[in-house]
Order: sequence, then C-alpha cells, then structure tokens
Amino acid sequence: MNHFQTFQVLPNIPKPLSFLEVLSRNYWWVWEQDAKELFRRIDWELWEKAGQNPVLLLANVSQERLEELSTDIGFLDHQARVKALFETRINASLPELYQKTYGQESAIAYFSMEFGIHETLPIFAGGLGILAGDHLKASSTLGLPLVGLGLFYRQGYFHQRINKDGWQQEEYPETDIYHLPFEKVCDDKGHEIQINIPGPSETIKAVIWKISVGRVPLFLLDTNLRENSPAVRDITATLYVSDPALRIAQEILLGVGGVQALNAMGMKPKVFHMNEGHPAFSCLERLAQTIATENVDLRTAKEIIPRTTVFTTHTPVPAGHDEFAPELVRPYLQPFETRLGVSVDEMLSWGQHAGTAEDGKLSMFILGLRMSQYLNGVSELHGRVARNMWRNLWPERSETEIPIGHVTNGVNIPSFVSRDNAMFFQDRLGVNWHRNSWQKENLREIDGINDMDLWEAHKRSRNRLIHSCRLMLKNQCERRNAPKSVVEAAESALDEDVLTIAFARRFATYKRANLLLRDLDRLNEILSNEDRPVQIIYAGKAHPRDEEGKGLIRHIFKHASDERLRHKIVLLEDYDIHMARLLVQGADVWLNTPRRPLEACGTSGMKAAVNGVLNVSILDGWWCEGYTKETGWAIGKGEDYEAHADSDLVDSHALYNVLENEVIPCFYDRAGGSVPFRWIKMMKASMKMILSDFSSLRMVEEYERRFYSQASRRYGELVEDHGAGAERMASLRERYQSRWQNISLSPPAYEREGSAPVRVGETFPVTALVHLGDLKPEEVHVELYHGNVQSLDTISESHTELMAVREDQGNGNYLYNCNLTCVSSGQYGFSARVMPRGDALIKMTPGFVTWAKA
Repeated sequence: MNHFQTFQVLPNIPKPLSFLEVLSRNYWWVWEQDAKELFRRIDWELWEKAGQNPVLLLANVSQERLEELSTDIGFLDHQARVKALFETRINASLPELYQKTYGQESAIAYFSMEFGIHETLPIFAGGLGILAGDHLKASSTLGLPLVGLGLFYRQGYFHQRINKDGWQQEEYPETDIYHLPFEKVCDDKGHEIQINIPGPSETIKAVIWKISVGRVPLFLLDTNLRENSPAVRDITATLYVSDPALRIAQEILLGVGGVQALNAMGMKPKVFHMNEGHPAFSCLERLAQTIATENVDLRTAKEIIPRTTVFTTHTPVPAGHDEFAPELVRPYLQPFETRLGVSVDEMLSWGQHAGTAEDGKLSMFILGLRMSQYLNGVSELHGRVARNMWRNLWPERSETEIPIGHVTNGVNIPSFVSRDNAMFFQDRLGVNWHRNSWQKENLREIDGINDMDLWEAHKRSRNRLIHSCRLMLKNQCERRNAPKSVVEAAESALDEDVLTIAFARRFATYKRANLLLRDLDRLNEILSNEDRPVQIIYAGKAHPRDEEGKGLIRHIFKHASDERLRHKIVLLEDYDIHMARLLVQGADVWLNTPRRPLEACGTSGMKAAVNGVLNVSILDGWWCEGYTKETGWAIGKGEDYEAHADSDLVDSHALYNVLENEVIPCFYDRAGGSVPFRWIKMMKASMKMILSDFSSLRMVEEYERRFYSQASRRYGELVEDHGAGAERMASLRERYQSRWQNISLSPPAYEREGSAPVRVGETFPVTALVHLGDLKPEEVHVELYHGNVQSLDTISESHTELMAVREDQGNGNYLYNCNLTCVSSGQYGFSARVMPRGDALIKMTPGFVTWAKA
C-alpha cells in the first residue's frame, strides 16, 4: 500500500471568532456551562449532531454562519465573557499555597489506564476512568500542579449493539484523532518525541499526544506508528484486552513508558499517584532514573520511591487485580537487571506473595502496594474491605492497623448537573458556586430554591430523558429491522408523568441488574398500577468476555419485550457519558443493587443525587456514608451474606417493600398541591449532601492535604545533599533487618493488690521484660496493646500505650513499664510488642514487629 503524505485542513475562522478555536481545543468547556452554551449557540442542531464535539462543530459549520456570528454583538459579548473567564482560570499562576508546597509546575504525576473526560474521547470503560477524569478536572479548578498519564486507544472501548435475540455485540470504530483537540508533543527543535521500550521480540515505539483538561495536561502514549509492527501497533488499539501478552504490554507502556515520557519532556514530578495497579511498572523505571539522576544505589532509591508514591485501589475482590505469569514479565524486566543491579527473580519477588514459588504470578496490586507508602480505598467501607483482603501481607498486625486508608470518591459536579440546576446553584451560591459548593456554611441557600421552580425544572429534565429514550429506541428497532408497528410503538414508549427508575452501570453479575426482576408478578403490579404507575430504564455494557454479564442483558431484553412489561421497561444500547447525563438528570430514582461489599464506591449515584434524583440502594460503597432518611432509601440494613441465593432473595423482597411502601407513595403524595413537597424536600437534601461531601474538589483537596503535600516534602528531605536523607533511611532499615530477629519479650504482668474485681476508672502499673539484643531503647518503641476481647485471640477497638524503660538489666535486657487505665467495662485483654522508631514506612515494614511470648 502507498504511504501517503498527509496534512490537516482547519476551518477558516473569522478573526473576531478566533477564540472559539482556542476554546475548542481545551476540555475546560466540558465543566463550564457558559462555555458549553457558547458552542451550542452557534448551531444547536449541528452541536447535537456533532456529539457535542466543538472541534467537529467548527469543522462543519458553514462559512456563512461564521461570518454572521463575527458581527453578532450578542454572540461576541458572550464570547468575550467566556474568554475573560478562560484566561483568568487557565493562565493564573500557581496558588501561593502550592507554590510553597511544590515550588514547580508538573509536581504530581497521575497515572491511570483510562480517563473519562467527555464522550468525544472514548478512552474509558466505566467508573475508574470517569473518576480519573474528574480528578484532572478538580485539579485544574484547584490550580494543583498535576499532569495525567495514560494511553490513547484508537478504537477505545467498544460500542454496544444488541441484536434481535438480546445478545450484546461489540463494534470497534476507529477514533478520528483529527476531530479531537490533540497536540503531538515535540522537542525544542520541533521533532516529535518518541520513546522506546525493549519488548520480548522488538522495540516498542510510542509517540506522545497532549490534551488540555483546563490547566492540567493529559499525556497519552500511542504505538500506532508505521515503524511498529502490526502487533506493536495493537498495544494501544483497544482498552482492557483479554490477551495477557497484550495486556502486559499495555501496562508496561503505561508504567515504564509514562515515566520515560515525562523525562523526555523535561518534567521531574516529585509525587506519583497510581490509580489502580495497572501503572505499577512505573516504579521500576523511577528506581532506575533515580539511581542515575541522584547518583544513589538501589537500596537508597527504594527508600525514595515508596515515600513519594500514592496508590489508590478500586477493586474489592482479589481476582479483580491483574496478575501475570513470570514468563510474560521476564522479557520486560531483563533490561532492568543492568540498570538496577539485581536479578529478574529479585524484581519478580517484589510483586509476589511472600513464600511464593519462583513460577508464582506477579501481582500488579502487590507490586504497587510494596512501592507505595500512601495507600487508600475509595470509600470508608471499601477501606475496611481492602484491609481485610490484604491483611496477610502484614501478618503480625491487627486488621485495623493495616496501612490502607480511604479517600471517598467525589464527582465533578458541573460535568453532570443539569442546566436548570446549575442556574439554581448560581443564583443561590454565586457565579463561583462550584468552587464554593463544598463549604457547608453556604448550603442553607439551597433550601431557598422555590419548590415549584425546582419541580418544574426536574420535569423538564425528565421530559428530555423520555424524548431522547424514544429516539434511541426507535433507532435500535430500525437497526434490528423490527416491524413498522414496533418502531412506531417505540416512538411513544415511556410516559413523561410517571415515576421513572434508572438502572445504568456496567453489567457485572455482582451488580445484580436482574434483582428487580426476580418476582415478575409483583413487579408487574408495581409497574401497572393505574393510580401510581412506575417505569424502568436500563442501560449498561458487559465486558466482551463476560458471558454471564451478557446473559443479564439478554434477560432484561427478554422482559422488556414481554407484552405485559413492554414500554414500562426499556433497555438502551451503548451507555456512555452523554446517556449518563440524561439519566442522572432526568430519572426520579437511581437504583443500585450490588452484592455487599463488592461495590467499591459507585459514583453514578452521586451524579444523580446532585440533580435531585433520589437513591434507592444497597448499603454499599459511598451510600454507607451518604444515606440518611432525608436523602434517599436503603435496601436492607447493611447485612452481609455468605450465600448469594440468600442475599438475592432477602434483598429482592426488601427492594419491593421499599418501593411499594415508601418510594412510590412519597412520589405520588401531592397533598397540599400539585407537587410532591416531601419528595422535593428530599431532593434538596440530596443536592446539599453531594455539594458538601461528595464533590471531586473535596476529594482532590483531601489527596493533596493527606498525601501529595507530605510526599512532596519527603521528596525534598530524601534527595537533598545527594540523597543523604534516603541513605539514612536505608542504613536504618538494614540495621533493623540484621538485628530484629534477636528481639524477644515476656508476657506483660500487672501489679495490683488484692483480688477484688477490676472497676472502671482503676489504674494499675504493667511491666514487661524486653531483650533488645544490640538495639538500643532509643531505636524502638515498646507498646502495651490492649482493648476489649472479641474472641480468644482478637481484640476489638485496640489501644496502645507507650512503655518506658524502668530498669536497664544489662546484656540488652530492659524492664519496661506503663500505667493501664480501664475506661470501660467488659472482658479485657492486653499484650506487649516491640516496633521500630522511624517514619510510617519503616514502622509498617512487614516483619518489624515482635509480640510477647510465654
């Protein structure tokens, strides 16, 4: 085939409208309503036809219309207003606080396998990607010096079609990069920057694309190059491939290639954040670069990397984490033998469970975890689940002490809030409502929104949803060559005045899309009630290899085609961000039915709630923190079941009960007028809850305060004076490793007169004899560990008291003591342990704890 010379032809934008081209090439407009309205104003029909893609809009709008707008005073004033805001937000200097903390742009690198910025950039599959996109948007709003690293999948995630038999089919159209705001990254001489990674059989070459997400640059690596073989080109073809060889190539490219790309662009981040385990190979490249640039050895570099790394896990089951056979990993690790000075087997062990055989799989989660100090789940419950799931990696620690915390996810509210609600928030909270919304003192203003106005606005959103559903259903029927009568019926599906329940999410089996369909007779009674009817909209994709998930889709398709339920239940194809916006804005109820505790967070419910859509959900993920009787409804009481059948039976009955007895009566209660005042009160409570507690601004600010700022400070301390700080940590670790096995201590004894029962408030001394060997008391902490006894070997709600040396008995033996105060009644237990002094990473090193033994 011929190799064509190519060039791009851009629209001829009149000079007065030149800012439109600048604006179209920065995704800032996605969450700035006035900027979005500016594009919509050009030609709203063409705007919708272009998929709300401003680059494509400007490419297709007529020259005549552009010339007309160039002299339209109203449009030019609107453009000037947006331009002033854009320049204020995008060109502002680094906030003073961040100047002091980080001292540079690009101080934080955020790695993710997927990013959900907007539906026009299909490089995401679901919640993980949307969360990553919201992280970048919030970082831009806050002015945080952060950059994003990912991959450009030219075919993205699949487009979904459902055939006439109800089976999901996947299509992979190629993304037209020239209708997206992409910019190829070049060096100072204008040559495109290319990175090269040794692969199993050939070098993997990739270029870097830049996308602007407000103030934050997102860099995407792309292997679709002529000089690459077809196999290497396919590394960045599609997201979440099932082939392990291709999957590991993607994760090597993301991790190793991402760090190389930053270095090639002259960026030297101090802090790295891994969004899930996919980028964990980045730690190997960072170790190699740290050794080279800081002139330190591996042992010292291994003290720097974890202390400057944040690792967020989103997966509540071990099977959800990627693992690779050693034979797949070895070819990629071999080049690091020279750079790191250790064997491939040693590197493999960093990602293997302790005691694993040499042929044991490398876990990306374990590799990421061992290379990170700052570890978190994405909701309070998920943090507990993660600590329980990985407690075996810290075998001498209680579950509550496992160093995996949580930062509950939040959502970028302006990206998902309806135009009407955005105007309400602006009227009540000011032009900068989004920046101020998470300040709780402002939220009482939400109660001042007129009930009638809020309800009418919600009805408009529901009408838009129903109208869009009819169009989508009609298109689906025509594509399946359905009879004319079926196509015509689709055009009148659903009712604009009926309580509308939405279930829209990934069709994984644990999410139980079919829970509402377990008792069809009872469901039919609910849907067909003449006085209080209900309708349900389903949407979502199953992974291409998930046959059980596809079976769920077919199951729902079958019932949506049933004569009794037709047009009371509808199933929409090809769920994406555009459809999600319609649903979270226009539904009345957002239904979530996962098997607890398998929903790590579940942010779609947050997007619904900020629009006044009420959640009906299992108490899982974020809803454990968000639920109150004022904000929505809980299905069940937070029970956990061993057997799925028991869980499904109990939860389905609880779901029907809450719908019949609480949700439906509340919606149709029009006492005192034509609007449901009790429902509206709950809508406002939901809005306030999300604005205050579940905004991505709150989330990113929490990451910055708890992790980023501390990691940045530690970076400076560790690398100054040619890595002297890290060298001290390495020497300290070696000292502990060589001497810790010599530590022992006897069970603690308490001194108390008489045999009367111990009473609340009583204090008595406790002593323990400790042998430290060659270590000194100033190098360790001896702690009394105590609390209420839950079982023979478990203390619930543990507490610790620092013990002090009472007597040096010589030969490394010391008598320690402290006072123990009994603050509550019940069965009490205590023991003693020795831990190292030092920072959190040293203290929580597996093996660095010794308990008292008889």
